[in-house]
Amino acid sequence: MRSSLSPSTLLLASALCIAEMCGIQTCLAQTGPEEGGHEVEIWAGGGHSVPGGRSDTGAFNAGLRYGWILTGPHLPGFLRGRFEYAVDAVPVFFIFQPANTAYGAGFDPLGLKWNFVRHGRFSPYLELCGGVVFTDHDVPAYANTVNFMDQAALGTHILGAKYNWSIELRYMHISNAGLANLNPGVNTVQVRLGIGKFFSGRH
Repeated sequence: MRSSLSPSTLLLASALCIAEMCGIQTCLAQTGPEEGGHEVEIWAGGGHSVPGGRSDTGAFNAGLRYGWILTGPHLPGFLRGRFEYAVDAVPVFFIFQPANTAYGAGFDPLGLKWNFVRHGRFSPYLELCGGVVFTDHDVPAYANTVNFMDQAALGTHILGAKYNWSIELRYMHISNAGLANLNPGVNTVQVRLGIGKFFSGRH
């Protein structure tokens, strides 16, 4: 019997389990993002299309992130945080569309991330990033095999003793920016999970 659970539903359920396990963990957490430090993370995410582009389209992707925490704390009140620049390699990228399933790979060279000041074991963040994805079939159908990705995400790191988990909600717009005559675009909302580590900038 075919399961009625979507990839995003399974990811969300997994995320809740992770958060629960992290909540009962008693070991000391990492210090989180620090000026001069670095972030390494592997992640996977998936979701479905929303209005504003082609419908009936799903996405799943997975990749590796490397980030540089460039500043100390700035801004007042709840906005206070540290700026991070990050890049993502995305070797796994599936687009599930009515005409076919397109497989591809991508690269996000522009990741602008604001790490808010941590609250206990939670280190929330806001992110804007952009990149490019290459696929073996046109995305959307009859459009182009080269597309650009504009993304915005809101999430949090859950700091552990050695590693941290991350969970986020991400909006992704995919379009070819006029490289082809047809450019309807695809808009998806995704749930993304990651596991990684912050490395201190102290020697």
